[in-house]
Amino acid sequence: MKIAFIGLGNMGGGMAANLVKAGHDVHAFDLSEEALAAAKDKGCTTYSTAAEACEGVDAVVSMLPNGAIVKTVYANNVFGHAPAGAVLLDCSTIDVATARKVSEAAAEAGYPMVDAPVSGGIAAADAGTLTFMVGGSEDAFKKAEPVLQAMGKAVIHAGDAGNGQAAKICNNMLLGIHMIGTCEAFAMAQKLGLDPQTFYDISSVSSGQCWSMTSYCPVPGVGPTTPADNGYKGGFATALMLKDLKLAMEAAETAGITPNMGQRARELYEIFDRAGNGPRDFSAYIETLD
Repeated sequence: MKIAFIGLGNMGGGMAANLVKAGHDVHAFDLSEEALAAAKDKGCTTYSTAAEACEGVDAVVSMLPNGAIVKTVYANNVFGHAPAGAVLLDCSTIDVATARKVSEAAAEAGYPMVDAPVSGGIAAADAGTLTFMVGGSEDAFKKAEPVLQAMGKAVIHAGDAGNGQAAKICNNMLLGIHMIGTCEAFAMAQKLGLDPQTFYDISSVSSGQCWSMTSYCPVPGVGPTTPADNGYKGGFATALMLKDLKLAMEAAETAGITPNMGQRARELYEIFDRAGNGPRDFSAYIETLD
């Protein structure tokens, strides 16, 4: 299958490489020359514009920073450039409203489209073990599924257009809340005289168990290897967690609910981000509790 891939950053670069490994002919574009060079080294064919990358393909995958860019890229570089009927997959994390508007515009232009944001971070993007939460019609999902399966371990249809984004921001709001709670629990346990490993051994098999505890422990040397063991480098940047929490709060306002814990998580990550921690893994929040 010929697949255009637009957006070759920390996540997109690994995802495009896995499409190549699966035997697809990947037409890659990014504004960064460095990212293009890396994609070429991994077997992609690179192009100087997104529109050129979309010519003659069977599918278009995008991984872009925000909704405004997604809307512009599809309007100016995908619609009318990709062949009619090519399936479009936006894997960016954006607001639900924009995802639905772009999907509507795609349908009007004759393209099946899904919003398919991911969970798993850079390591999972590189390993091809992402989870995709997919919004779109049943027909669009069936056309997109083989492409997504080449990049992930789980591909789940969440319903109509925009529902993939809804699932992503709700999931990451919960993740942000859990991580803050996990950090606070470890900090308190240590202040009360508990060894971190001992607390992990107890909580990881008790009612306090959660993914932030057992798979992404914020304490160095405890549990599986995580960004905490690498100086909180790599992983899921604080700035990205804050972006998702802001999207969640916007969606909550639209839905007419007040997520008190989500709001507090956003406030705490805003403070952490303003202190210069935006590039660091979001689990580094534990350092504020020393």
